Amino acid sequence: MRLALARTAVVVSGAAILVVETLATRLVAPYVGLTLESTTAVIGVALAGIAAGAALGGKWADQRDPVAVAALMLVIGGLGTLAVRPVVRLLGPLLGAGPSAAVLLVAASTLVSVTALAAVTPAVTKARLTGLDRSGEVVGGLSAAGTLGSLAGTFLTGFVLVALLPVSAILLVTAAACLVLGLVLAPRRRRSDVLRGGTAAVLLAVALVAIPGRCDADTTYYCAAVQPDPDDPAGRYLVLDDLRHSYVRSGDPAHLEFAYTKRFAAAIDTAYPPGEPLDTVHVGGGALTMPRWLAATRPGSTSTVLELDRGVVELAVRELGAGAIPGTTVQTGDARVNLAGLPDDSADVVLGDAFGARSVPWHLSTAEFLDQVQRVLRPGGLYVLNVIDRDPMDLVRAATATVDSRFAATMLVARPEEFAPGGGGNVVVVASDRSIDPGGLRAALGRAGEAGTVLDPARTAAFTGDAAVLTDDRAPVDQLITTGLQG
Repeated sequence: MRLALARTAVVVSGAAILVVETLATRLVAPYVGLTLESTTAVIGVALAGIAAGAALGGKWADQRDPVAVAALMLVIGGLGTLAVRPVVRLLGPLLGAGPSAAVLLVAASTLVSVTALAAVTPAVTKARLTGLDRSGEVVGGLSAAGTLGSLAGTFLTGFVLVALLPVSAILLVTAAACLVLGLVLAPRRRRSDVLRGGTAAVLLAVALVAIPGRCDADTTYYCAAVQPDPDDPAGRYLVLDDLRHSYVRSGDPAHLEFAYTKRFAAAIDTAYPPGEPLDTVHVGGGALTMPRWLAATRPGSTSTVLELDRGVVELAVRELGAGAIPGTTVQTGDARVNLAGLPDDSADVVLGDAFGARSVPWHLSTAEFLDQVQRVLRPGGLYVLNVIDRDPMDLVRAATATVDSRFAATMLVARPEEFAPGGGGNVVVVASDRSIDPGGLRAALGRAGEAGTVLDPARTAAFTGDAAVLTDDRAPVDQLITTGLQG
């Protein structure tokens, strides 16, 4: 095998493995969530496939023509890459959520392609070896080429391709590169066998595009969709992956549907006189529900929205009318980085409503992050945080302990049944360096139509107990949360 062709084969196969691995996290998220467990499943299955492919590729290359083995593995890898998305979309609804479902879904969709592509390098290496002389150079050089391919696949997918192309197009291009290279690499006597895979490739390519999924848009981080409210013709839900994140009622910007948004509004109305314009920062944007409410109920307010995903904002502008909210600006990118760029004492209120699946992203939950929140807040400003958890509420306790370590007064708001044994849901943390009247907050909740339990600072401290403060050094939010919620 010529050196240039050998290097091309290992570079392409290495790149394709990382393309599949990088996209797998996005593809399975609508069905199993974007959690530490689902990410771990993707990495674990990929490593298992790489190990199996290396062992099998070396064994088969000893038993057969190594060039033919490499060509066949490229073709199987290409076909497997075409099958990844259809398999996820067919099996995802059947498997449900949870760590076990994540491993099964990732393995079913990616293990074949990753194993086959990982078998290319040992087969190519065997084809290049003609003896022990310079064997180290051959093995090392091809190993380095494979690693460079993996790096290229990682950086191109994460930094370039996902921003430019739909997931289906990325998979099509990757699969085509593997299939064409497999055909070129195959010995002439075996090319007819390779060409027989053309029918399968066409069918899988059709399935890749035709089998419907849950997305209106494959954004950089989410499978995003807008769904109608079956009980209200004017209502729309913004769904990210497998969770309803926002609700908008067309023509009624002051409408708040979700309980936690009513708690946000009640906390603001308790802390500040009715109608007073406020300068606010929103950590997490979604469909920009709270900026709409502020603009409608407190004219002259400003809202600085820190939203990670530009595609989510574009979908909200395109389908949910988020582009014409007075006083609202959106900064896309990481919220912690963008918060650090905001001026000192520039906000009356900071609202925390950012989620990676069901948990607050760990770096937006720590004491160090809250130091930035306090820097941006004016003296006596208000911090309100949405946390999702279930009994025994370990994540809520830790998040509350962390907030309480930075603010003078901290309270919790939820429905009575959400605090009860076996309960759970959205718990809102309300914090400030000045006193906020629990009775006034309870009354504001009633006016908003939300029956809520308000834990005053003393009861909040009793509820929190000895929960550890989350820090940049230790913030195991995905392990603390009790799963089982659907939004």
